[in-house]
Amino acid sequence: MTPAPHRSHTDDLLSFIAASPSPYHVVASAAQRLEKAGFRELRGTDDWTGATGGLFVSRAGALIAWYVPEDAPAHTPFRIVGTHTDSPNLRIKPAPDTGTSGWRQIGVEIYGGVPLNTWLDRDLGISGRLALRGPDGVPRNRLVQIDEPLLRVPQLAIHLDRSVNEGVALDRQRHIAPIWALGDPREGELLRRVAAAAGEDPADVLGWDLMLHDIQPPGYLGVDREFVVASRLDNQVSVHAGVTALVDAATGTTQPGFIPVLAAFDHEEVGSGSETGAQSPLLERILSRSVSARGGSDEDWSRALAGAFCVSADMAHAVHPNYSERHDPDHRPLPNSGPTIKVNVNQRYATDSTGIALFTAAAERAGAPWQPFVSNNAMPCGTSIGPLTAARLGVTTVDVGVPGLSMHSARELCGVRDPGYLAAILTTIMVGD
Repeated sequence: MTPAPHRSHTDDLLSFIAASPSPYHVVASAAQRLEKAGFRELRGTDDWTGATGGLFVSRAGALIAWYVPEDAPAHTPFRIVGTHTDSPNLRIKPAPDTGTSGWRQIGVEIYGGVPLNTWLDRDLGISGRLALRGPDGVPRNRLVQIDEPLLRVPQLAIHLDRSVNEGVALDRQRHIAPIWALGDPREGELLRRVAAAAGEDPADVLGWDLMLHDIQPPGYLGVDREFVVASRLDNQVSVHAGVTALVDAATGTTQPGFIPVLAAFDHEEVGSGSETGAQSPLLERILSRSVSARGGSDEDWSRALAGAFCVSADMAHAVHPNYSERHDPDHRPLPNSGPTIKVNVNQRYATDSTGIALFTAAAERAGAPWQPFVSNNAMPCGTSIGPLTAARLGVTTVDVGVPGLSMHSARELCGVRDPGYLAAILTTIMVGD
């Protein structure tokens, strides 16, 4: 059976995932854990002068957190863990109330690379945030999470489509509107239902960022429960590991020799091009301001970056037993054998030999295994926030990730040991011992 330390970590991971059906909930869950560990939130309009200890800034679906040891010089280098909070899913359109043939339906838009067949015939809830009227004309936000079987995208019976098992692609525009009732569309019905769940007046709702999520809870799989199965493992495994590592670095008996940083960006699944994505100046501005707030100069900022190291942590591909020819024949990661180090010489990943050496040395100190990963040259290679961060900040970066199956599916799989291995390595990197 699974050793207790690994099971303890994954039990906590499953609780984190269950509470975090949207990027906004991921940020809220992470902030709650950080505050419990003594971190405090800073706002852009606050005076940051002299701020030390555990600190974080949240903005919509992104969070930047860091820990400044007492008496740390302004030029102290950063140890950054980069992750993302978003996952591919179905997002609700601005005018959602629709329907046909006597069914009431909800209009949705595809977000990211969604394997649409995995969303068929699943019980779906609604989550996200509402933008509401606030004092002095400034909108306020309210998170909403409806873990009820409200919606379903029904699959066409095989009797009506004999080609369904021949790989025929779904019509992305016509066949993904979930059903939720019988009858003609009722304008404003969805808004009224969601506002009621949030305890708000629908008349106060000015806008929303809402999405669908599978309400089946995360859990374990396998004869010895050696696998984790859940929605949004990509990339909440890495966010949770980063939060765990940052808290451990801040509250451990050994003060970090660096400034440990967690950067959890939004919109990675659609290119990171937003105010809260890795292409934005968000991380750069926050870290630069943290140096200035401690009396640092431009020279101190340059020195802090020159000694910095970034680990970009995102899910990776385990070798698929039914499609092993799609993988590189000499790089076939398996679950429960440690996180992978991702390499791509065309810079789809930012890993180089220096990054490999730093990560593997930390893995050795943490007593955790690791595995190399290279995509099959005949297949297009995915990417991550690693190259974006490396290019923007000019810091040594390594791309890593827990190997899993069913990536981007409505329900993904990874090994029960690997999330804990990743957290242990990240803690070692952040502390720097």
